[in-house]
Amino acid sequence: MQVAIASGKGGVGKSSVAASLIYLLKDEYSLIAVDADADAPNLDLLFGVESWEEEKELIGAKVAKINTGTCVRCGICAERCPYDCIKIVDGNYVVNELTCEGCGVCRLVCPVEGVITLEEVRSGIIRKTTTKYGFPLISAQLDVGRPNSGKLVTEEKEWAKKIMKEENLEHMIVDSAAGIGCQVIASLGGADVAILVAEPTPASLSDVKRVYKVVQHFREPAYLIINKADLNPGFKGLYEFAEAENIPIIGEIPYDRAIPKSMVMLKPVVETFPDSKASIALKEIAEVIKGEILR
Repeated sequence: MQVAIASGKGGVGKSSVAASLIYLLKDEYSLIAVDADADAPNLDLLFGVESWEEEKELIGAKVAKINTGTCVRCGICAERCPYDCIKIVDGNYVVNELTCEGCGVCRLVCPVEGVITLEEVRSGIIRKTTTKYGFPLISAQLDVGRPNSGKLVTEEKEWAKKIMKEENLEHMIVDSAAGIGCQVIASLGGADVAILVAEPTPASLSDVKRVYKVVQHFREPAYLIINKADLNPGFKGLYEFAEAENIPIIGEIPYDRAIPKSMVMLKPVVETFPDSKASIALKEIAEVIKGEILR
């Protein structure tokens, strides 16, 4: 199965929950983990990854290049650039590659043919390693100012599928990014089930509703985990939302200082503090996942 763990809102503890669940499932199932947050990957930190066995570049972004030798310096390209990324440097018009979106407007308006070209550049890098726990991990890092985060995640998952077939692995656990952007859509697309992580706040409720709409678009069954469940006991919005949408709540994790401590130690909380309140709750959630989702 392909299981995507998403939250909509950042900062609700999704990655720490994902890391702990992967750790708890690794001994009973053969699995591969995918960190689908190409903007800010962090599963490798929580699993103590120090080096990568294999890396692949994704070439797909385009940026404009101005040939200063044939440029007539009319300035039309700078005037028309919708991203304001063409500036005069030492008397020449130069494109800022970090802000250029490769839209091609400058090339269209340039009065001299061939002065401005669109050249392909690297969007980011995809990396693979085997963790010290024995399971493979795929991660990606988007280059600064580059598009195609969704494409990076898609390529991650394709690589993971290939490894699953080669090594006869059972499950893929995908740790999605926050929000509902391209990389989240790519992480949820093709998944068999989505596990949503939320905290009892109006902001988290609003965002988990948004990501649930993406899940509905792909017609995937969804489950809900409430993290930091005891921080706002008067807030019932998540329970009302789950009941209205018929989303099973498979566990509630209390706020526990052991979680930030374990993150500082770069390990899942269920490994560093197995008897903590959060770890006990996570172990119960893992049993539900084994019985209801991965059965």
